[in-house]
Amino acid sequence: MQKKMNQMQYWHDIQTEKSWAILKEIKGKFPFALIGGWAVYLWTKSQKSKDVDIIVDFKTLAELKKNYDLRKNDILKKYEIIINEIDIDIYVKHYSQLAVAPEKIETTKIEGFAVAKPEFLLALKQGDELERKESEKGEKDRLDIIGMLLKCDIDFRRYKALLKQNKKEHFFPRLIMIVKTFDGPDYFGINPRQLKVAKEEIMRKIKAA
Repeated sequence: MQKKMNQMQYWHDIQTEKSWAILKEIKGKFPFALIGGWAVYLWTKSQKSKDVDIIVDFKTLAELKKNYDLRKNDILKKYEIIINEIDIDIYVKHYSQLAVAPEKIETTKIEGFAVAKPEFLLALKQGDELERKESEKGEKDRLDIIGMLLKCDIDFRRYKALLKQNKKEHFFPRLIMIVKTFDGPDYFGINPRQLKVAKEEIMRKIKAA
């Protein structure tokens, strides 16, 4: 029997451990919805993140401003704080512009966190990937997308409807392209043959939507 490959991590363990510790720390202080790489990790238990991405309302934003050096990014319509060298991007309901409006994102509880549901998180991740597809973070976005497709029970009909509601229909062919061109089985602890079979099954589900 062929041994299962060890799973590689994209970011260095020191970065991700520090980021995870900070995320757990703020969980008990402020209400927020978790998106981004850490949300993907909670669903897939695959690739960890080095940055933190959260959604808050204006009331929580005011509380954050009292406790941290909160900086506004007018261009990207978000706020930012840095805790112990870890970047935290803060998206605000009825202000920030994401692939799906922050106030419309549905969440569920995982390990005590309010985490974006898979169909919403996949759309958000695709929005990130398209904006930075040529960068290192874009490569990590694609890993997160593949991780979700491999390990989450995604309702592709609901996902397709979500894209239509948000005028993001172009995400669908982009998703197919990401699946077809992905070639990194070692990041998921599987061999090339297993990845090929998994991709074929993913494509079958996508095309059936």
